[in-house]
Amino acid sequence: MKLSTYAIFLCLLTIGTVYSQSIIEYEVSFKNAIHHEAQISIHYTDVSPDTLSVRMSRTSPGRYAIHEFAKNVYGFKAEDGKGNELVVNRPNPYQWDVSGHKGTIKISYTLFANHGDGTYSQVDETHAHLNVPATFIYSPQYEKSPIHIRFDPRKDLNWKVATQLKQLSENEYFAPNLDYFMDSPIEISDHGMKSFTMDSNGKTYHINFVLHQADNLEGFDDYFENVKHIVKEEVAVFGELPAFDFDTYTFLACYMSNITGDGMEHRNSTILTDLKSLSEGGDQENIGTVAHEFFHAWNVERIRPASLEPFDYTEANMSGELWFAEGFTSYYTKLTLCRAGIISRENYASGLSNVLGYVWNSPARNYFNPIEMSYQAPFVDAATAVDQVNWENTFISYYSYGNVIGLALDLSLRNLEGDKTLDGYMRLVWEKFGKNEIPYTVKNLEDTLAEYVSMSYSSGFFNRYIYQSDMPDYKSLLASVGIGFKNKYEQKPNFGAQLQNVNNKWLLSSNPQKGSSSYIAGLSKGDQIVSIDGKLTNNKVKPNDFFMTYNAGDVVKVVYNRYAKQYKTEMTFVENKAYDTYLMKEPSKEVSNRRNLWLNKKSK
Repeated sequence: MKLSTYAIFLCLLTIGTVYSQSIIEYEVSFKNAIHHEAQISIHYTDVSPDTLSVRMSRTSPGRYAIHEFAKNVYGFKAEDGKGNELVVNRPNPYQWDVSGHKGTIKISYTLFANHGDGTYSQVDETHAHLNVPATFIYSPQYEKSPIHIRFDPRKDLNWKVATQLKQLSENEYFAPNLDYFMDSPIEISDHGMKSFTMDSNGKTYHINFVLHQADNLEGFDDYFENVKHIVKEEVAVFGELPAFDFDTYTFLACYMSNITGDGMEHRNSTILTDLKSLSEGGDQENIGTVAHEFFHAWNVERIRPASLEPFDYTEANMSGELWFAEGFTSYYTKLTLCRAGIISRENYASGLSNVLGYVWNSPARNYFNPIEMSYQAPFVDAATAVDQVNWENTFISYYSYGNVIGLALDLSLRNLEGDKTLDGYMRLVWEKFGKNEIPYTVKNLEDTLAEYVSMSYSSGFFNRYIYQSDMPDYKSLLASVGIGFKNKYEQKPNFGAQLQNVNNKWLLSSNPQKGSSSYIAGLSKGDQIVSIDGKLTNNKVKPNDFFMTYNAGDVVKVVYNRYAKQYKTEMTFVENKAYDTYLMKEPSKEVSNRRNLWLNKKSK
């Protein structure tokens, strides 16, 4: 929903004008939190159709897969304005049809919630961690109606409410419509909060960081300083903050042993979760998530793919732009930490090797380009399935794919005349699409790059690296900014599958990668290696150390067990193509200047 519409709702709210549609009222309490239950009620008035349909969402903003939230709803009851029970019909697993209401309906139900992360909800005596689609029944017939929600936090547990929803009173909050409500996570707990302000385009914005952890907020001061540095560096990329609704952005961090690690962006807030508190090492593990999710305030929340609009709460949206929305955001994650001084240049340079090796050594490039890889998101983004898949050979994360493409584009631009950078391109994309929230397509991205540089440059880059799966010349590109790029294990073998020690034997715990030593030898996931080259496998020998004693081209005999039978095969070692990246010492003045322009702090 566009900002102008929010402003209209806020004006109506301020002067007490009657809304064009009746307000939907929610109430939620947590008396049985110890057993992970929330009690929820919804009050509808002026219901005109004879039958009101309500349902649980099957998707969640920020995720791309299907989630069956309705499975945790029970004790559903519907009454009219006089307390008479109404007729309820279930046309499908996600929906309840209520009839005979005479204009007023009160729905109540119990929600079971015990999986806290960026998608699901969790209720226990440490907190009520609520992602709205996983928590609240809604009516599609009232998608434009304003929403009031009243919480009954546990005073005996010193609970307080934190959310991007607009606060009306101590425990009552407001959303202008269903989309804003669904996109507004809520953390109710005994948490702490720090804030700072930033001026942008003549307005002052409040940046809040809410922290819920077990050890009395230890480490919060230093962590918050790093958060401020991240925010400033990312603002410097785009030149301004987004026009946050209600002039506020809120980080909702829950670092508790009972939660699941995750990060999830929202329009004016983000969820950050991890099992470790800041003092347990969570500060180092999670600061990258802060950088990633806040960058999304521009790239994906407002620089928004047309394929994600309108967001569908009944089916998964399929998007071919996630290599840009998620992948370019991933590129800026570590780059921001380096520019902010949170990680060293040496750390940043060496960290490039893993993602480069993962993407460019994957056989999945033979099946899907970055656009087609983005199409796989509904199957991988926190999706669940019981049947096995062959992702080792057919899938590259669009986060990683887009990350290395962003790196190549940035360094390629920096080698052109005219001070071209990925920062400059992202700012132009922001001006054309994000600032006024005009949904974009892949073609729009290509045309914008043509506007930023030239048509020939843009079509060449997109044809080779977006519409096809060619690999850029990273050795030259990285050398231009003083970073070395070479084969890490020259002439050493790549077994090509993960090995796990089970019953003192090496078990293949992943599908062998196509073209690797194990794949060509005919080994398969689930095989138990008895011996290699006459040497018995056991838990005293680490597989990587063992393979490093051989060279590419060596031929060995392999004895293995499969389905309770023993087999023999011959394996020829294939060379390990893993990469090594490192910060070059004493580069030329030109290279050093280019590296400084790339990695130096951008904020004032």
